[in-house]
Amino acid sequence: MMDWLKMNIGTIIVLLILIAVVALIVRKLVLDKRAGKSFCAGGSCGGGGCSCSCSSCHGCDFPKDIKIRKTAE
Repeated sequence: MMDWLKMNIGTIIVLLILIAVVALIVRKLVLDKRAGKSFCAGGSCGGGGCSCSCSSCHGCDFPKDIKIRKTAE
């Protein structure tokens, strides 16, 4: 058993580091979800304006001083 551990110590350390990173990511996602923050498709929907169409968005509230240009068709 000790020989196997000695031969695979590098793999075991990398595995433990990956498990810790994944656990921290899941923890962050759970805490953000409980706080009412959401993440989807490249942007956060929790702020004043949303850049995606996820379930937590209730329409986009752009600041009034921003002018949106429409492209010519």
